[in-house]
Amino acid sequence: MHARSVVATGLDVVTGEVFKKTLIPSDEAVIGWLRTLPGPVATTYEAGPTGFRLYRALTAAGIRCEVAAPSKLRRASGERVKTDAKDALLLAQLLQVGQITSVRVPSVSEEAARDLVRAREDVRGDLMSARHRVSKLLLRHGHVYYGGETWSAKHHAWLRQIRFDQPGTRAAYEADLEAVEFAIARRDQLDATIAAMAADSEFTATVRKLWCLRGVSTLTAFALAVEIGNWERFTGSSVGAYLGLVPSEHSSGQSRRQGSITKAGNSHVRRLLIEAAWHHKPRYKVGKTLQARWDQAPAAARARAHVGNQRLHQRWAVYCARKKKHTVATTAIARELAGWCWSLATLPE
Repeated sequence: MHARSVVATGLDVVTGEVFKKTLIPSDEAVIGWLRTLPGPVATTYEAGPTGFRLYRALTAAGIRCEVAAPSKLRRASGERVKTDAKDALLLAQLLQVGQITSVRVPSVSEEAARDLVRAREDVRGDLMSARHRVSKLLLRHGHVYYGGETWSAKHHAWLRQIRFDQPGTRAAYEADLEAVEFAIARRDQLDATIAAMAADSEFTATVRKLWCLRGVSTLTAFALAVEIGNWERFTGSSVGAYLGLVPSEHSSGQSRRQGSITKAGNSHVRRLLIEAAWHHKPRYKVGKTLQARWDQAPAAARARAHVGNQRLHQRWAVYCARKKKHTVATTAIARELAGWCWSLATLPE
């Protein structure tokens, strides 16, 4: 599957005949070609940037379709030639023998919610870059802020008072400052939309369970709910591996060597869990914000989250007593936090 072409290969499991065709990336064209093949027909294609539109079209047309996980495709170790035609034939052969590992296809509403949280993540990155440009430009010209916390209302008022004599520097500074203010406006607008969806959508029940944990705000809980989707496909230990929070391993024979975390899976969720893990380092107490969230959650979720909050703070104390690096401790806490999130998300209603 490419943006401008589809290389299709059909394999008749009875006669062994191979059908090949290059198609335009149109659902109607693909389905029309499949209708010409001897049935019944089963199809597969690799997950990629073209998304799941074709999967939904094929399923609606009554054609079985599997979206293959690219990292799970088994290829010959000595294979050096990789073309679209060879890949299509390999997919057909693997589908014939039942060796396709399928990815989970999200629902249309779930994919729309993912687009929302990923847009919010993109704006966060844009805002950080714009702020860096402003601060570094000011630093080059000797303007340093000493009035307290940066990027506060007071800091923004200080930024607007700065004037440059040179037209080029003045134009560059005004453009960068405008980019910061525009990114903040976009972020606030997306945050309001996320808050509205978190309060009234199919994800509301999961969000209200997850935000019982410290460090898991509305934004984080909503992102976890929509990015992971079906929590039932994991266990408390496997969800950490899915998010790349477990150590990599290079073992041979009787020796076992572990390295840094694998960083597999969803990097956005992994970053959110790492950030949330830092909130468990201070002494645990139920403040007004956490209590307000608890008031909207089921009693079972509150009780389990309370145990989880205590446990995660205790783990922080153990790591600090053992003088573990903060980066190592935070990652370990984030891995366990992922397990507690799974425990809450899978609680019966």
